[in-house]
Amino acid sequence: MFAQVMRWLGSQGAGTAFRLAPVLLIVVGLFGTGLVAAFVESISTPDAGALTGRYYLGVARDGEFWVSLTLTLWVAMASTAIATAAGVALALLLSQLATRQGLAYALMQFPLAVPHLAMAFVVLLLIAPSGWIARFGAAVGWISQPADFPALVYDRYGIGIILAYAAKEIPFLAIVTTALLVRIGPEYARVAATLGASRWQRLRYVTLPMLAPGIVSASLMVFAFVFAAFETPFLLGRPYPAMLSVVAERRYLSLDLNDRPDAIAWALVMTGLAAVTVQAYLALSRRVEGRGRPVVF
Repeated sequence: MFAQVMRWLGSQGAGTAFRLAPVLLIVVGLFGTGLVAAFVESISTPDAGALTGRYYLGVARDGEFWVSLTLTLWVAMASTAIATAAGVALALLLSQLATRQGLAYALMQFPLAVPHLAMAFVVLLLIAPSGWIARFGAAVGWISQPADFPALVYDRYGIGIILAYAAKEIPFLAIVTTALLVRIGPEYARVAATLGASRWQRLRYVTLPMLAPGIVSASLMVFAFVFAAFETPFLLGRPYPAMLSVVAERRYLSLDLNDRPDAIAWALVMTGLAAVTVQAYLALSRRVEGRGRPVVF
């Protein structure tokens, strides 16, 4: 990835590289220094300071890591899939409406200003066993008491976490898709219509392929964010199984200093998996877009 960034800077010329140099030095310096310091601590024993790789071997042998990784992948993929499908569908629906589009777009932008932690609290108030929906269901007789409401938070499958992230990211995907629709314009679909293509054929063979690069870019950003997020899984998830970020934080704050290098090893493994996600984004965007540079919107 670093080599690709350097190649891109070289293709932009010396002027662009010079203008971006201060920002790159700050970002690379801060991130790189922290990453190196964390790696050194993850391969050092707390008592003698000797170098060791046992903490990374311990991650591979730790059953909780694989359970947490499975849950993290499930939550990230489910949240991304729901947000992408609903966001794209919402944008396509709004593009067909001739009235009140401005109001709808303004309402979509409002959730973007809401922090993820606040959205998690909203989900908790709504779907917890003692939440508003459970109390309403008990009041109208759908369930006998609020405690009979299905467990959607603190559950084994992270349903509450998925709902919180989907509710937060659907407007983001919808706004991105709307911007892409405006950029490509309706001309291609109109040409396809004059050639006899139905509405479904125009959507499948014209609109969606042209939207695909931007949608892939936005959805993979959502996936990478959810994969490494902490506050919402901490608030709405169970102690076990927990997502990778929650387990790493818990072990880092342990009173036993021997757990700290282990927690840092967990965090660096998460960083490596996030880097793999970025590489997957670059490869997929090349394949979808048909040229050797990532999607920019």
